[in-house]
Amino acid sequence: MNITYEYRFGLPRNIVWKLIKNEKVLQNALPGCKSFVETSKGVYHAELNVNIGPLQDVMMIEIRLHEKSPSTYQLRVNGKGNVGEIVGNADLVIRDVDGGSKITCKANAEVTGALALAGKRILDSGATKGLDSFFQQVEKQIKRSIYEMRKSGR
Repeated sequence: MNITYEYRFGLPRNIVWKLIKNEKVLQNALPGCKSFVETSKGVYHAELNVNIGPLQDVMMIEIRLHEKSPSTYQLRVNGKGNVGEIVGNADLVIRDVDGGSKITCKANAEVTGALALAGKRILDSGATKGLDSFFQQVEKQIKRSIYEMRKSGR
């Protein structure tokens, strides 16, 4: 499964870049996230409720972030659940665009088990909806973090 996705933030790139890697922002933005813990620098373990079409499961996910430049990072994801496994990579690039910023995500993933049997159309649709929800929530969480920092005078 290959996906290319773009999202435009109404926030400057430097703010998005700083806060998109924040553990609290990520936990609150991941759809179905039950837990999200940084186990070492750039390595996270998460427990996610997954709902794709008729499939429902709790998956244990390991996410590795590797910063390649001040506006590019790479994600590696490994996940296991009762309905299958997922192994994926994603390159994310953040650019300044007209007073805001745009993130481009190019990802590929291999799925096994019942997830693979669900079919490409369901998986692609579920992935796109998940990315939409994720980046909308990231923006909301970043704005909330900015508000809390201003409120506390930092």
